[in-house]
Amino acid sequence: MIAHRVSVLTAACSLFLLGASALRAAEDAPAPPGLQVGTAAIEIEADDSMIIAGGIGPGKASGQEGALRATAVVLRDRHGTTLAIATLDILMITRSELDPVLEAVEKETGIPRSHILVNCTHTHHAPSTLTVHGYRGDPTFTARVRESLRQALIDAHARLEAEPCTFHFHLGREETVGQNSRQLLPDGSIYWIGPRDQFVRPTGPFDPELPVLAFRGPDQSLRALLFNHSTHTIGTLRPGVRSPSFYGLAAQELEERLGGVVLFLEGASGSTHNLELPCDVMKRRIMGAALDALEKSEARPVERVASLKRPFRFRVRDFDEEQEDAAVSRYCRTWTGANAEEVISVFRRMREALHPQRGEERDTWIQALLIGDVAIVGVPAEFFTKLGIDIKNRSPFRYTYVAELANDWIGYLPDLDAHRLGGYQVWTGFHSYAEPGTGERLADAAVELLKELAAQQRE
Repeated sequence: MIAHRVSVLTAACSLFLLGASALRAAEDAPAPPGLQVGTAAIEIEADDSMIIAGGIGPGKASGQEGALRATAVVLRDRHGTTLAIATLDILMITRSELDPVLEAVEKETGIPRSHILVNCTHTHHAPSTLTVHGYRGDPTFTARVRESLRQALIDAHARLEAEPCTFHFHLGREETVGQNSRQLLPDGSIYWIGPRDQFVRPTGPFDPELPVLAFRGPDQSLRALLFNHSTHTIGTLRPGVRSPSFYGLAAQELEERLGGVVLFLEGASGSTHNLELPCDVMKRRIMGAALDALEKSEARPVERVASLKRPFRFRVRDFDEEQEDAAVSRYCRTWTGANAEEVISVFRRMREALHPQRGEERDTWIQALLIGDVAIVGVPAEFFTKLGIDIKNRSPFRYTYVAELANDWIGYLPDLDAHRLGGYQVWTGFHSYAEPGTGERLADAAVELLKELAAQQRE
């Protein structure tokens, strides 16, 4: 099962001791000359035998376009504080797989686990790493993901350059790649799959922000580029293949043009999809927006980098089986066509497995990190865009961005209004099992972390 339990007290104490040790080591270390940067990209090997994640049942792919990668950038400020951001071209992964990797990386590099953020790009065209809907994770691929992540972080740390780099930033926009996909339908239900010709109106916002964070060497050549955007990562250039999808394909083509390593951070996109554009158009538009933002980016000072990662406790929701079954059955029999009964049965099996776990407490991570005056929040879920915008609006930092599917995966986290409206993302299953209100509580906790970072910055 995807659920797992960890003692909050043990995790918090361990994280505190590790953080204190790292701070002492940083204070004793000689001050580097400026912001040091190291990068790495490792391909995650996959093959046609592996179950593809992202559907309701077990799918397969034939062939591949682009690479599925683990990428990493490691930053060290002049005080000796080090943090790392890594991305994985997979749908999602749980902390039971990630925590041991970060522990190993900490032992080998000295980067505290609390200073490492791992974000999944959420491509729906990579092999599965966990149990969700009607399929399980592929153990061979999952082991390769873990090893590729470990190696990318270790390599990036080993490649920290002695000469200082400069940090450049610009907030760009891309307003056409994606939209709020939870459209109200004439019968009062919320769109998931099926015909798209009867939309009444969207039921939530779309976030078009596309920040670009760039790191340049003394010769001004690009060492690393990070960009963030908030749409589900679905779509391939060729049908039926494995792919990092349009964001990952854009990142890899940008690398070919610009040099350096390019990382994409998936934003708060639990309620946002592309419903109209083909993959090649999305890739070109994302590349255009990123290049435009890079051209307009300006150097910004980085006095410090910082990170806070804390345990977050939530509960598995209680649910009424009859009401849940009626909601799923009504939608599927009206809108999904010939495979309605098969889809309904998948949701019944998931609820049956979750039934004895109702009310159980679970633990996950939230994280906030700071690069100069730009903040990134890591949340462990498919986070609704409304909640991501709420964090941005309440952050003490003008430039704040959300990386969902970070450090863990606990399913969809809708806002309370979305729970009342219903729809696929709130139907109970392995994909959505946290009790209503968890999204708002997590947003509140993230804002508190940001306020702590702001207070530390003022000291």
